[in-house]
Amino acid sequence: MMTIFKLTVKEKDPKKLGSFLLKNGFSRQAINKSKNNNGRIFVNHKRRYTSYHLKVNDEVIFLTGEEKDNPFLHPSNNPIEIVKETKNYLVVNKEAGVLSIPSRYEDDDALVNRVMGYFERNGEKELKPHVITRLDRNTSGLVLIGKNAVAHARFSKLDKHHFIKKYHAIVEGNFAEDELTGVVDQPIGKKTDGVKRSVIADGQSAQTEYRVLKQKVNASLVELRLLTGRTHQIRVHMAFMGHPLYGDDLYGGSNVFPRQALNCFYLAFKDPFSGENVELKIKDPVDMAQLWDRL
Repeated sequence: MMTIFKLTVKEKDPKKLGSFLLKNGFSRQAINKSKNNNGRIFVNHKRRYTSYHLKVNDEVIFLTGEEKDNPFLHPSNNPIEIVKETKNYLVVNKEAGVLSIPSRYEDDDALVNRVMGYFERNGEKELKPHVITRLDRNTSGLVLIGKNAVAHARFSKLDKHHFIKKYHAIVEGNFAEDELTGVVDQPIGKKTDGVKRSVIADGQSAQTEYRVLKQKVNASLVELRLLTGRTHQIRVHMAFMGHPLYGDDLYGGSNVFPRQALNCFYLAFKDPFSGENVELKIKDPVDMAQLWDRL
């Protein structure tokens, strides 16, 4: 099944068809697929090449090319919790312990596999999941997934500041009165081989905004917003401040919890198709609520 997009040429739009499509969020790869994989591009119901010159109020119809199957990806019948779904994307509440995308060692039950299974159960085998905002395996919460390559391309063209991701974390220790809010601005990189990251002078720039919500003896509930998107950023920055996440043994956290106590509870972005400002919020999972209650 090919996806159909309809657009109308405005006064300030580029008048060359190829430039018009690029400006409206279609990647060069998606445009090439429309030409080579049974896709089509029409202007006022006539098929046109990307060199065609447009006029104001022309109607452009873009039919995506067919996406090739990945023989190494298999659908999973395990359930997913859908928070929002449109024609072009869905937002899923990922549970802890599930990979966002398959690894070369585990390729049968990542979130991508589960979404493939969801598409199949709905008779939409032609749709292909494209993860746009991923989470670590043991982090729970909201993940944005495109349903086709065009959706992935359009979201990828958005400036990173168009995405707002907020997390709740349960961390060790208490914050001083003058540290209850702030921004951790410390570069992150790798000192050695492996997955662990650290604050190092020659690392990539990284900023995390935080706000302490509640405190009890030797534990704090913190709201965090990523201003950059480095690997393990929240975990590294909280450990750097002396407040590792409960369950995060990689960064010095106590092992009284079976995973890092981190949940992406808030996601906001501008829908590149409708122009709608989307704002989504979920409750923290039961395991984190139970951890906070017993600390």
